[in-house]
Amino acid sequence: MNNHNIPKIVKELRERLGLTQEQFAQKVGVTFSTVNHWENGKRNPQPFLVRRLIEIKDQLDTERMAPPKGKSSK
Repeated sequence: MNNHNIPKIVKELRERLGLTQEQFAQKVGVTFSTVNHWENGKRNPQPFLVRRLIEIKDQLDTERMAPPKGKSSK
C-alpha cells in the first residue's frame, strides 16, 4: 500500500462498507480523528493498521467475488 494512496484507500474502504468515519474508526479500532487525518493525508496509519486495512479490503474483494447467497446454480 503506497503512502500516497492511503487517503484514497481509506475513503474507498469506508464507503464500500457504508460507514461514517466514526463507524469506520470503531471497526478498525482507532479514533474518528485518526480516520479523518488518514483521509485528509495528514497522517499515515502505523504498519499494523495498514495490515488491518489490507485485511478489510481483501475481505470485501472476496465477498464481492463470491456468488450471491441463496442462489443455486442449475
